[in-house]
Amino acid sequence: MKQLKSVMAIAVLLCGGSATAADKYADQAAALLKADFKSKGPATLERVVEQDEAQKACSSAAALPAKKAKALEEAQLKLVKYPADGKYLGDWKAGEKIAQNGRGMQSSDKVGSENGGNCYACHQVSKEEISFGNIGPTLYQYGKLRGDSEAILKYTWAKLYNAQAFNACSRMPRFGHNGVLTEQQLKDLMALLLDPQSPVNK
Repeated sequence: MKQLKSVMAIAVLLCGGSATAADKYADQAAALLKADFKSKGPATLERVVEQDEAQKACSSAAALPAKKAKALEEAQLKLVKYPADGKYLGDWKAGEKIAQNGRGMQSSDKVGSENGGNCYACHQVSKEEISFGNIGPTLYQYGKLRGDSEAILKYTWAKLYNAQAFNACSRMPRFGHNGVLTEQQLKDLMALLLDPQSPVNK
């Protein structure tokens, strides 16, 4: 939303308008968007047009100053909720299905239906899958290279839960923080990455 206001303000100023006029038009555009968009199923108005502080900070600048980025990361790390039972690993086979599934949170989905992680859109995960994106780093042999120490378990969980805890304006979804994936789904993805029997670590 803030990004939309910024674009509108620049457009008005370039056309010879004043800063006051730019703000006025940006506010009108924001109000129109809120009035026009209707929540349907999991695609809620809040999810589409409302931003939290982290999103606002990342939308307002091309790059955050280092001090502000560090403060944002520290704040996001405090929001991470670790597994209630202290167990991090679920079923890697279920995790592979989540990684392959790109569905979820669309207006056509049933409320309460499980979302996918769509991990292959950005990462190589296993050697067998030949169709994957490269926006993010390869995750192939993730556990084999890193081990399964408490520090690695906590880091991996926190990264899946809220990637902005480690990269202020990360493009990776905040799967746990935004309720995209359930705690059990996060455990299953953890197993996919860290279980020695997972194809990721073969």
